[in-house]
Amino acid sequence: MSWFFIILAVSAEALSHVALKATDGFSLTKPVPAALVIGGHLAAFLFLSQAMKGMPVGVVHSLWAGLAIVAVSLISTVVYRQHLEPIVWVGIIFVVIGVVLINFSQGHVH
Repeated sequence: MSWFFIILAVSAEALSHVALKATDGFSLTKPVPAALVIGGHLAAFLFLSQAMKGMPVGVVHSLWAGLAIVAVSLISTVVYRQHLEPIVWVGIIFVVIGVVLINFSQGHVH
């Protein structure tokens, strides 16, 4: 069940980070993106707290952060047509490898 909450937390966090660019510095003229950012962060922490019921804090945080990096990079590439250098994608692949290694470790089994 912890993985379910991690995926929800990553989704909320990634969407809120992508929406952050659309706030234009939290301009008062952009209330919808600002609400998405605040709501997304609150939801992410709510889901993280649920994930931590079944996994250690360090594992949950590592998985959340790593998967969020990948998700934000992919979403921003599509939504904002941002180009990332090939070396950045190599780094993101290393993050994915790290997430896989954490998942296969025995460190999150109680």
